[in-house]
Amino acid sequence: MDFASINAGLVNMLGPMGPLLALVGVAALLVLAALPALLKKRQDPYEKLRLSRTASSARASGSNGASGDQKLRDTGSDKLDKYASFLEPKSAEELSESKKWLQRAGYRGPDAVRNFHAAQFAAGLGLLALGVIYVMIANSSSEQGLSSTMMIVAILLPGAAGYYAPKYWVDKRVTARTNEIQDGFPDALDMLLVCVEAGQSLDQGIIRVSKELRKSYPAMSEEFAMVAHEIKAGLDKTDVLRRFGERSGVADIASFVTVMIQSQQFGTSIAEALRLYSADMRDKRVMRAEEAANKIPTKMTLGTMMFTVPPLLIILVGPSVYGMMENFSKMGM
Repeated sequence: MDFASINAGLVNMLGPMGPLLALVGVAALLVLAALPALLKKRQDPYEKLRLSRTASSARASGSNGASGDQKLRDTGSDKLDKYASFLEPKSAEELSESKKWLQRAGYRGPDAVRNFHAAQFAAGLGLLALGVIYVMIANSSSEQGLSSTMMIVAILLPGAAGYYAPKYWVDKRVTARTNEIQDGFPDALDMLLVCVEAGQSLDQGIIRVSKELRKSYPAMSEEFAMVAHEIKAGLDKTDVLRRFGERSGVADIASFVTVMIQSQQFGTSIAEALRLYSADMRDKRVMRAEEAANKIPTKMTLGTMMFTVPPLLIILVGPSVYGMMENFSKMGM
């Protein structure tokens, strides 16, 4: 078969853009085939030497159980580790911001950033391939085929939607989780105040509050449990509270953390600070509810005008317009 017959066959099968689509498909297959080799992470010689020394020392010790555990840990590593240089931001600042953003959505794993970018690329390339398949089927089933603009839209639009869908999902999770923490924070402060006034320390009160809020406000309970675990691990309480304020992304919690740190530094009563701040948080929650209630009439105005005024005009003005059209038609005859 010569080039002209191949070109004619592609035109008959895929439409006028058949040769171009075939070239795009071949190029995509070549890129996908070469992608693992291009993204393969080269092993550091020093890391290789360290691993060999660790393995030799484990064999010399004769501890079969320990070597078995080491083998299990090695095989249980993340499969995306060799693509880390491609899937993670290059700068430490961008990586830190991405981790904070994913932590606010509830994804706290050590490989959360890597998995997020992997999901973005997988969804984008997958839907892009589906768009190409749709264009090929549409061109083969119809004689005229799709236009160039429709083919570009059908291919690129699903790919862009798949690429930005994980980001949209995480943003929705961040918003929902932030709202849940903001709504549950006044109740958490009230319960923490009761625990402190009952004679428990602040650390014990945080543990008890995290258990009590597990069903009503899971996100708030998870944040308090994280604070309790970090304090148990021996970290500085001031740093733990600051991380709690940054991790939550709520301005009220950041202010509460500042109040707690100042109360601890100056030796003032924590119970009194909790009492005043919990009352302020309850007032703010009532104000947010009133603000949401006051916005309802404004939001309903547009819907009322769109779904009520046009039918009313049709009912009132329609008969008159119909009568005028009938009179005009009679006068013209």
